[in-house]
Amino acid sequence: MSDLLGWIPGLLEELGQAHLLRARRQVVSLPDGWCEIDGRRLRNFAGNDYLGLAQHPRLQQMALRALAEAGCGSGASPLVSGRSRWMVELEETLAWFEHSEAAVVFPTGYAANLGVIPAVVSAGEDDVVFCDRLNHASLVDGCRLSGARLRIFRHTELERLGQELGRCAGARRRVIVSDGVFSMDGDLAPLPELVRLAREHGALLVVDEAHGTGVWGPTGRGVCEHFQVEREVPVRIGTLSKAVGALGGFVVGEQILIDWLWNKARTQIYSTALPPPVCAAATEGLRVIAESPELRERLLTRCRRFRELLAGQGLAPLPGADGPIIPLLLDDPQTALTLGEQLAQRGYLVGTIRPPTVPRGTSRLRISLSAVHDDEALSGLAQALAEIWPAATPRRSSPHAAD
Repeated sequence: MSDLLGWIPGLLEELGQAHLLRARRQVVSLPDGWCEIDGRRLRNFAGNDYLGLAQHPRLQQMALRALAEAGCGSGASPLVSGRSRWMVELEETLAWFEHSEAAVVFPTGYAANLGVIPAVVSAGEDDVVFCDRLNHASLVDGCRLSGARLRIFRHTELERLGQELGRCAGARRRVIVSDGVFSMDGDLAPLPELVRLAREHGALLVVDEAHGTGVWGPTGRGVCEHFQVEREVPVRIGTLSKAVGALGGFVVGEQILIDWLWNKARTQIYSTALPPPVCAAATEGLRVIAESPELRERLLTRCRRFRELLAGQGLAPLPGADGPIIPLLLDDPQTALTLGEQLAQRGYLVGTIRPPTVPRGTSRLRISLSAVHDDEALSGLAQALAEIWPAATPRRSSPHAAD
């Protein structure tokens, strides 16, 4: 067998030499924005638990209640025998929370994106899908898997997107796919402009609210709510794995859309259903978000405060939204790894992002803030960054370069 895999060691060595080899670590999540990695207790600035709900006692209590009643697993796909009453309640709560007719739950946000796009466009039917260049890998993979003609656009160059939509006027279906919040840059998609283009060209707009749910909008429904365009975005995808504090993906929209996905989204049809404890925790997370706007306000206050601290040190992230994703660009992957380790030595875990997650030449430290980070944690990280930032690297980050 090793002879059949003999090509792997050399390629792994190449990844290591390019400082692109990924390591496996065991992480222990702790309350109040802490974690433990390899015996080191660190402030966690690398996660997506934006509201601190993953450790919330209400979510834990509901998960334990479901565990006691229904056990650990669901036992089958939702269509066979795995759709528990806890999953039904979760989908009903999602529809209520998102002000939509109906919702359907997927095992992960990745599975949702991979299942939804091939369900609304297909190969051999002259369909065209327009995918933002900086969309999450799951959206990109969903677009590719669909087999439809693929067109890449930049959300900073929407005039060209309009021209491409016009050139494809004869297509059976045209679908525009965009993140609501771009996960590596932290900026918001120009949804009002995308809505206008979709309306003008008769295109279906699909928006992934993975990093928007719980964070943006007056009630936490995401970037679509923030821009007041929810009614004009027919397909809204989200995740329960970030601000909601649990696990899973979902889609909300009209009942006919949900009925179609129930029958055609293969990643939902052929995946085991979310276990009852996970469904129960996610349901309670949505209720906490709806009842606790102060969590969202505290988070955004922390975001503004940290940017002020960075500015005081002569550092600035990529320009964009004032949300919890704060990227600081670096010259190369090795520098990102070195600075990440230096921060860990000072007690801070920060994401070190390298290609292929981001384009070449745009490796970065990706700082993720949470409502549970206190002033001491914010000021300490800002000071640590100022101490380690390399003199050869510009202290003010510039927008990412082209591929």
